[in-house]
Amino acid sequence: MTKTRKPLEKYRRIVIKIGSALLVDRGTGLKAAWLDALCADLAALRAKGVDVLVVSSGAIALGRSVLDLPSGALKLEESQAAAAIGQIALARAWSESLSTHAIVAGQILLTLGDTEERRRYLNARATINQLLKLGAVPIINENDTVATTEIRYGDNDRLAARVATMTGADLLVLLSDIDGLYTAPPHLDPDARFLDTIADITPAIEAMAGGAASELSRGGMRTKIDAGKIATGAGCAMIIASGKPDHPLSAIENGARSSWFAPSGSPVTARKTWIAGQLLPAGSLAIDAGAETALRSGKSLLPAGVRQVTGSFSRGDTIAIIGTEGREIGRGLAGYDADEARQITGRKSAEIATILGYAGRAAMVHRDDMVMTASGVRRDADVEKDAANA
Repeated sequence: MTKTRKPLEKYRRIVIKIGSALLVDRGTGLKAAWLDALCADLAALRAKGVDVLVVSSGAIALGRSVLDLPSGALKLEESQAAAAIGQIALARAWSESLSTHAIVAGQILLTLGDTEERRRYLNARATINQLLKLGAVPIINENDTVATTEIRYGDNDRLAARVATMTGADLLVLLSDIDGLYTAPPHLDPDARFLDTIADITPAIEAMAGGAASELSRGGMRTKIDAGKIATGAGCAMIIASGKPDHPLSAIENGARSSWFAPSGSPVTARKTWIAGQLLPAGSLAIDAGAETALRSGKSLLPAGVRQVTGSFSRGDTIAIIGTEGREIGRGLAGYDADEARQITGRKSAEIATILGYAGRAAMVHRDDMVMTASGVRRDADVEKDAANA
């Protein structure tokens, strides 16, 4: 992946995060005209073949406006009540605005566990990808009606970064009430310098982050830098830009000031490095020669090519793939629980529904969830030992 900035339309998949203060006015509520202008930008990107996802703050801010709650910090139960009311209005606003461009909106509410627990992560990712495949725009927010202090992201900057890595996005755009990263908070230091390009997020860059700028937003530059570390570490570029003008994405394209954070590598490389090097296998799949050839040419592992299933694992766990010489040739994320995998071993994908009673996935391990090793160096016994100790 190039480490120079390019036009938005050249990206394959973009996650756009909207700050509360951009979308909701404390006195008048939803900024409908601004939302309509943003949706026009989203429609323009989609027309150029770009997948777009939105992480939208604003449920609590909109709910507290509807309820006319006083300024200042809210109690947990007040925040949850405000979110319950505001989320309905927020979803309706997105749906109505996107519908003027013949675009369907799909609402997804996530909690911390939905992105950090592997099984729930896979379910969330599958839902989002299906929405994109069907031509809808996912509108994502933290589920503030049930999240508590101990089990929440607490800001949508980091949630947006997790969504970007989850969905393999190659760009994350954080629209905020500030136009980028400065060497110090510009409203406090008149000598603060603007940074156009950030090649690496170093300790010095982290030290430049300030606090939250608005009671409507729980984020600030600190959480944006945290988001940048998550996104760029997975090979996803990031832009921090002002969302204050109408058509903020068009403004970025037309040269408006914004800070661009370079990705550390390609999304596929970074993610597959994580699969290969950071997780112990929970089990293994021994495959035949035909499947090994298919995998080395970039194909997914189908049940028909599996000879033996070893270990006790759940869907989404990391498993080793054992070649014909009894050596590990790759690792991947299991598409089925071990018991189900054993039932469909050696069978055609078309038979899965009959055997298991539901359609399931065609692949035992999808190529997007798999990394091949250069040469097998581990034996079945080694993998079984790892699985027993996992």
